[in-house]
Amino acid sequence: MAACTGLIVANLYYCQPLIVLIANEFKIPEANAGTITYLTQAGYAIGLFFMVPLGDKIERKKQILMTTFASVIALIIAATAKSFFILQIASLLLGITSIVPQLILPLAASLTAPEQRGKVVGTIMSGLLVGILLSRTLSGFIGQLFGWRSMFWIAAGICLLIFFAIQKKFPVNKPQFQGSYGQLIKSLFTLIKTQPVLREATLINVFCFAQFGAFWTTMVLLLSGQSFNFNSATIGLFGIVGASGALAAPLVGRMGDKGNPRVAVGYGCLLMLISFIVFYFSIENVIGIIIGIVFIDIGIQGVHISNQTRVYSLLPEARNRLNTVFMSFSFLGTAAGSAYGLLLWKLGGWHAVTIGCAILALLALLVYGLTYKSSRPDASGSD
Repeated sequence: MAACTGLIVANLYYCQPLIVLIANEFKIPEANAGTITYLTQAGYAIGLFFMVPLGDKIERKKQILMTTFASVIALIIAATAKSFFILQIASLLLGITSIVPQLILPLAASLTAPEQRGKVVGTIMSGLLVGILLSRTLSGFIGQLFGWRSMFWIAAGICLLIFFAIQKKFPVNKPQFQGSYGQLIKSLFTLIKTQPVLREATLINVFCFAQFGAFWTTMVLLLSGQSFNFNSATIGLFGIVGASGALAAPLVGRMGDKGNPRVAVGYGCLLMLISFIVFYFSIENVIGIIIGIVFIDIGIQGVHISNQTRVYSLLPEARNRLNTVFMSFSFLGTAAGSAYGLLLWKLGGWHAVTIGCAILALLALLVYGLTYKSSRPDASGSD
């Protein structure tokens, strides 16, 4: 499951080191080419909101297989795009069909004893985060050696292999929700209204994912610019640095099993704030960029895995819908963050990006502080 989540979520991030190559082929500004990053994230949020809830209503393995095959088709459309507009459409479709990790995580949670759930979620999340971060390294090298289209062809082949692996290895898992699709979607808003832990965890994630999206989108522009002048292969290597942070995922999960996972959320938010202070002073310092990447990736791990463990503990029969609310808003945060980062880049370059993201980090810490009482275990009864 960890391997599948990592290999499929990678589809969302292959495009980032390829922005310069895509801009050159279609003869458009690099900042404009960067729009495919937030279109992909927006598509992911759409898929999360409208497709992931179905995991509480239809058989989960069947849904995972159908969605994985749809990813193959979207990747082929991207690989064969004759215009940038078609590539934008393909990017949106690719985001919509790359929701498989968010179908796998509730499935894994439903198969796991409560005292082991944090560890299992952390293990699968480590696969997911490695996929996110190493996808940039792989696509950077493939793009530099064979062109950006080759990466999408390779990804299509990977997803096809995953399709057959899932078909053979995954268990059948029957749903519990008996209502209509309309009732299913309506229940999402009921969950938001009635679950304070869900509201707090989701809002914190929105601010943190926005920082993450803004950084990784604009970092490509910084590293390819005059200060560094790196090619796509070299830029992709920075994904390996970020992948080191993914090693913290199982540890964070085990910490959540032993105590209150909310504590790790606060430390993660603080670490992300520190990372942007480091980034601010590293506009021409590659060592500072590397240190900041380690901080931001460990920080996002601490926030996301701990919040996800808390959300999964609320209502076992509604895990897909809880995950829908939590992840769809989180990735809307990523999409908005990517657009926000590109805007800040146009307005004031790297320093504007780092200041803008530090503000988001402070907002996450503000939410964390203001919602302390309503999100304590004795307040919600379910954390």
